[in-house]
Amino acid sequence: MKLWEKGIATDQKIEHFTVGNDRELDLVLARYDVLASIAHAKMLAKTGLLEEQETTDIVLVLEDILQYIQNGSFSIEATFEDVHSKIEFLLIEKLGDTGKKIHTARSRNDQVLVAMHLYMKSEIQTLKTLISTLFELVLTLAEKHKNVLLPGYTHLQIAMPSSFGLWFSAYAETMIDDISLLNAALKVVDQNPLGSAAGYGSSFPIDRTYTTGLLQFASLKYNVVAAQMSRGKSEKTMAFAMSSIAATLSKMATDICLYLSQNFGFITLPAHLTTGSSIMPHKKNPDIFELIRGKSNKIQSLPYELTLLTNNLPSGYHREFQLLKEGLFPAIENLKSCLEMTHYALQDIEINTTILDDPKYQYLFTVDTLNELVTQGITFRDAYKIVAEQVENGTYKAPETTSHTHEGSINNLCLDAIRRKMQQEL
Repeated sequence: MKLWEKGIATDQKIEHFTVGNDRELDLVLARYDVLASIAHAKMLAKTGLLEEQETTDIVLVLEDILQYIQNGSFSIEATFEDVHSKIEFLLIEKLGDTGKKIHTARSRNDQVLVAMHLYMKSEIQTLKTLISTLFELVLTLAEKHKNVLLPGYTHLQIAMPSSFGLWFSAYAETMIDDISLLNAALKVVDQNPLGSAAGYGSSFPIDRTYTTGLLQFASLKYNVVAAQMSRGKSEKTMAFAMSSIAATLSKMATDICLYLSQNFGFITLPAHLTTGSSIMPHKKNPDIFELIRGKSNKIQSLPYELTLLTNNLPSGYHREFQLLKEGLFPAIENLKSCLEMTHYALQDIEINTTILDDPKYQYLFTVDTLNELVTQGITFRDAYKIVAEQVENGTYKAPETTSHTHEGSINNLCLDAIRRKMQQEL
């Protein structure tokens, strides 16, 4: 069954090529298509386009279909083009001519649009929850290990003193920026496109404000052409937010892989979180973080994939929009998995508390020493030369403690302020 069927057979090769893997992908959208159809049916009754009993019957069948979807027994067979045709078929099978009325005043275009918007709204909220959970763990680790120093690097050369408190809380605060971008994406997708039909509205007296309320959208996408133009742009906006999260996870995973190596030895993972080698008995590999890094790097390419699909399309509908799902849906699942696995592994991370006992870190405090000379009245340039000379002639003695007091530094992490920032953003 196809919603556009006119009784003329379609070439099998054409059908296979144009449908692609839409049936599999559309299973993700099934729940949201049903919810939108329920709202649409109620709106049709409100405007007199359906009898009250017809709407009651349609809604009851749709609620049954929703149960099938939620218990995993809903499927889209090869005889159907997509989820929309399967759901309409079930309505007609149960209700006859009444079921045929559900498509009044809408197009498959705004069916896809509203289902996508509802789906992205839900997934953005899920991502926010996963990030906030990871944020709390990382901030807890920052508090727990705030006094354990480790070397900071620039150009991968030993630079200045850092700490595990500083390192963990850096990623925590970066996650707030990721939430900000998710909130921006949510604002874009939290607009109701239903009623835009094929992109030019309908001559039926529909009530789009009513469906906006029923579907709990924050706003209505008023202009029907603008509603159709949101296809692609909404997905791309979400992809940019996802890319930001993925960049955070990728950088953290790289740090962890470096810090786990014997050359650094800053952290260790218990054996159950590592993998081995087929020929080297001693190996304990951080495959989990290498895969988090790889998957996150793939996700960072998604905005550009979606841009290339849509950037030269004129207004109106184009079949390329179907391909947006192929990149977006798996990327969302991969990102959720990466967030979950990062949280899972970090719970058991073990910290080396004696890193700075290694003599190669003796020059880590040269800037601290220089600054102390400046506070004693020596000019910065002269102090710089004094410390440089000490380093060169081997007489430099590092201080035993740090005294970084400004906001966000080693000895003043401002963890409570960072937590408040996240709470405000959430």
